Amino acid sequence: MRFLLQLPRLLLLIASMLVFGVASATDLADIKARGELRHLGIRYANFVTGAGDGFDVELAQGFAKHIGVKYTLVYTDFYSVVRDLLGKNVQITDGNVELVGDFPIKGDMIATGFTYLPWREKILLFSEPTFPSQVVLIARADSDLSPVPDTGSLAKDITQTKALIGKQSVLAMEKTCLDPANYGLKNTGYDIRLYTRSSNINEMVPALLNKEADLSLLDVPDLMLDMPKWPGKFKVIGPISEDQILAAAFPKDSPHLRDAFNEYLRKIKADGTYDKLVDKYYPAIRQYFPDFFKKT
Repeated sequence: MRFLLQLPRLLLLIASMLVFGVASATDLADIKARGELRHLGIRYANFVTGAGDGFDVELAQGFAKHIGVKYTLVYTDFYSVVRDLLGKNVQITDGNVELVGDFPIKGDMIATGFTYLPWREKILLFSEPTFPSQVVLIARADSDLSPVPDTGSLAKDITQTKALIGKQSVLAMEKTCLDPANYGLKNTGYDIRLYTRSSNINEMVPALLNKEADLSLLDVPDLMLDMPKWPGKFKVIGPISEDQILAAAFPKDSPHLRDAFNEYLRKIKADGTYDKLVDKYYPAIRQYFPDFFKKT
């Protein structure tokens, strides 16, 4: 009788645990038992196009096949992606990263042109690099600013680029690779204009051309797609960041899943599948990052 009285409470507890991810197992053996890999993807450049394909979509589809499970793409955005993976919101205060709250866990891995950043490494497991990137400063074509000359030192080029900003406004986007805090641009006297209508980085160039700021941050993968879309409408002034790496990300309690992805990534780099994906979605990227692709 006591068990029957407690049964509704027990069922409610189990349901709550499943909803909020407390009992949501996400490592390799659990995903194989479930028979499904949930890929968290953000509509961003050619990594996740929004049409069911993209560099990271095909990468994750191949990984699901590699471990013998069904593939499911779960769309998210840059503000929600970590929460959707961990079931926790991220709070960053004075460099300290804290996970708070309880939310539904919607995916098992992030693969979406996701930049390795030190604060993210504190709460996530990153795979081996999947792609290179860099953040640059861009201006409208009619800007008085001229591109910085290549000094042969990336650090000097970055310093020169920042010096050209002066009092001009810079469009940026928090919680993405275009977050000004990542590059010493926040609370340092620069006129930063945060783009907040969405977390879609694809909207940065249109916003710049619409004169929402004098300048804008932009990453190289997006740059490669945007220059043909708006030929002659904007120009690159210079680098804001060092070379960056993009990678897949997993919960801290999914080391075997991460290791299996690394194994898969090495395999497709060895058999040529990776090169075909690069050429399909970013055919000109090798000229920007020749050293990265020499290593792959």
